[in-house]
Amino acid sequence: MDRFNAMRVFTRIVELRGFAKAADSLQLPRASVTVLIKQLEAHLGVQLLQRTTRQVSPTLDGAAYYQRCVQLLSDLEETEAVFSTQRQNPRGTLSVDMPSGIGRLIVIPALPTFTARYPQIELEISLNDRTVDLIREGVDCVLRGGQALDESLVARPLAMMDQLTLASRAYLERFGVPETLDDLANHRMVEYVSRTSGKRFGLEFQVGSELREINLEKVIAVSSSDGYFAACEAGYGLIQAPYYHATRQLAQGSLVEVLPHLAPPAMALTALYPPHRQLSQRVRVFIDWLVEVCTHPDSPLQRQT
Repeated sequence: MDRFNAMRVFTRIVELRGFAKAADSLQLPRASVTVLIKQLEAHLGVQLLQRTTRQVSPTLDGAAYYQRCVQLLSDLEETEAVFSTQRQNPRGTLSVDMPSGIGRLIVIPALPTFTARYPQIELEISLNDRTVDLIREGVDCVLRGGQALDESLVARPLAMMDQLTLASRAYLERFGVPETLDDLANHRMVEYVSRTSGKRFGLEFQVGSELREINLEKVIAVSSSDGYFAACEAGYGLIQAPYYHATRQLAQGSLVEVLPHLAPPAMALTALYPPHRQLSQRVRVFIDWLVEVCTHPDSPLQRQT
């Protein structure tokens, strides 16, 4: 039995909660995965996994063994990288999750420079606005806008994204152009609802050192960034969003900036990854590249003055 391979299979089963998903993820025959786990449990003399009709979960011994395996496999990967060409030419699959707007408008258009620099890294990128479970879903790192709330993950700040307040021309023709915060009493907003927490977001304005939070009348709430913009363009009210996400609409004239002298606070963009992935050369070079992209003088994350 190849014990390191068995540990790799075991950790993936724990993370994905199933033999079949682990086998598919590792591109191994499902029968081989079952045999490896039986051999591993026989070798250790303990039951590692509790199997039910719905899912697979680690036993108490299995949970303790999982933590040791994660650290050992991470150390092994880094040790091999030190004494191999992978340190200069990392290879393998890198799984990344990010909001659809950031992926579509910022990261993917710049990716050719990364793949040219690291041609042996195969990227698997998922675009969505929900919060993923990195361990369970086998994701190496995620990009998130806003405050990073999961303290169990390693956070690498990438940039502060400028934001602005927007409305459609048709909406402004109907409700007027607000000039002050007091004028907002006669206006509406599109409400954004987090799919993960259920939190509802209103409008925020930075007035000197004070952050003013304002909730207006609304007739529609959405839970995706694309829906948020679509509702604004349809005339349902004001929204606040990162500047990069609005450049096309501003250029086309479908949306107009309002209250430019009272900008919303900048939004943090952060890369997050599990602690056991911080030694991974693939993760390291990808995040270093992201820092380059986000801090470039021509980055669309900040407004050009």
